Amino acid sequence: MERAADIGRFELRAGASSSLRGASSSGAGRGASAFALVWLAVVAASALFAGWMPLRFSIVTVFLFAGPHNWFELRYFLARLPARLGRSRNFFYAAFAGVAFLLATYAALPLLAHAFLWGGDAWTMATGVWNSLLVLWVAALVWMRGRQSSRRDWSWSFAVAFALVGVNWLAPQMFSLGLVYLHPLVALWFLDRQLRRTRPHWRRAYHLCLAALPFAVGLLWWQLSDAPALVAATGDGDALALRITRHAGSEILQGVSSHLLVTTHVFLETIHYGVWLLALPLVGVRSGRSDAPWRIETLPLARHTRRGWPRVIRVLLVVAAACVVVLWLAFLADYPTTRDLYFTLAMAHVLAEAPFLLRML
Repeated sequence: MERAADIGRFELRAGASSSLRGASSSGAGRGASAFALVWLAVVAASALFAGWMPLRFSIVTVFLFAGPHNWFELRYFLARLPARLGRSRNFFYAAFAGVAFLLATYAALPLLAHAFLWGGDAWTMATGVWNSLLVLWVAALVWMRGRQSSRRDWSWSFAVAFALVGVNWLAPQMFSLGLVYLHPLVALWFLDRQLRRTRPHWRRAYHLCLAALPFAVGLLWWQLSDAPALVAATGDGDALALRITRHAGSEILQGVSSHLLVTTHVFLETIHYGVWLLALPLVGVRSGRSDAPWRIETLPLARHTRRGWPRVIRVLLVVAAACVVVLWLAFLADYPTTRDLYFTLAMAHVLAEAPFLLRML
């Protein structure tokens, strides 16, 4: 009798455990489905508005989301910084030094071009040098990251880097434009790494959803490949419209409709903003933990009072939030100038993405 009762209790516990696993699996499946539906809705809405009103949509998205997404990126990067650098000390030193140097030279290039009256050849030469330094810096970071584990041998990074430098010198301006269009897609890689850490059961749905991006871009190119130039079509020849079309590459890809270029660029930028403002904060909250972006105490540098700097981190994030408000006010006062200044200084977060992405590999 006792043995039969033990067997019954064991079967009851096993059944309960199986039911819990089934409920958990069902909940995970519903979460992945909801994530996929939201993702597809954002992609569809972004493609619709980007193709319908590319200039206006570009102005609105940059105004609303450029500043906040930088705050979320800063908060995310701070969460990835360990309280003690340890073996990663040299890696982070090289990363921060590279970001500072490349940002300074990037900001200085237009000033030098204006001061010394550079022609087209001189500007192309300077762009090629900057691109080469960027590629070699990333290759050095890849190599240093590989040395931190005996199971990795990433010395091949320099061979790839030298090949990319050669490609760069074939057409430096085209190489730079490629980076402009490639950068928004890096956010998708961050999202994949974050899903692997906190929502691994969502990755399959996410990978399937990624197929919607080339489909949407292909549809936009099919619909707008013969569209008239934006400035000519709207009759708007102001400086802002010209800056937006030039940023999208209209002066480099002169045989491609500027309507199509601006549409493609603002579509990718909107996806980029959506990842940082919606997707990453959502998937970064683990079950049973409160990792919400405003919970500063979850950051390693703010949690450890000995090795960290809790007050400095709090002040830094408050100042960054104040900068978002100042950016909005500056946009209202002088949108074209503020936009130019923003995209120059925003190179800092573009560069910072490389070392933090490598740290997640």
